[in-house]
Amino acid sequence: MPVVPNIFIDTNVLLYSVDPADSWKQQRAWQWLKVLWQQRRGRLSWQVLHEFYANAIRKLEVSRSEARKIVRGYAEWRPVETNLGLIQRAWHWMDMAQLAYWDGLIVAAAEQAGCRWLLSEDFEGGRRFGMVAVVDPFAQVPEDLP
Repeated sequence: MPVVPNIFIDTNVLLYSVDPADSWKQQRAWQWLKVLWQQRRGRLSWQVLHEFYANAIRKLEVSRSEARKIVRGYAEWRPVETNLGLIQRAWHWMDMAQLAYWDGLIVAAAEQAGCRWLLSEDFEGGRRFGMVAVVDPFAQVPEDLP
């Protein structure tokens, strides 16, 4: 049986899943997340969970208890830990791809998690960072990926 590559989820996908302001994006985010839960292909980092929690309670007014429940659930995806190696790889992407530090950490975490794809609205869809390709979750559906 062939190995099915994992998909790294950026913070914006998680935030759209709890944001009722744009029902189409909320529905599309859930479409991706549902498939990733079912196939056990989703990966993320503690940075993503930190950003999700802070923005969910501050900007989207999600209750603290609900946001904490969501974070605990996604912790099952074995979040990538931040360490010196990850930070140094983020510096590499800052220098090589002119990324902001926080974006460099996302790309480095996707690499460390062995992901082939980075699901994010914040990067240019189709852009490649080594073996990681960006997928815009609002331009593609899960069935577009092998």
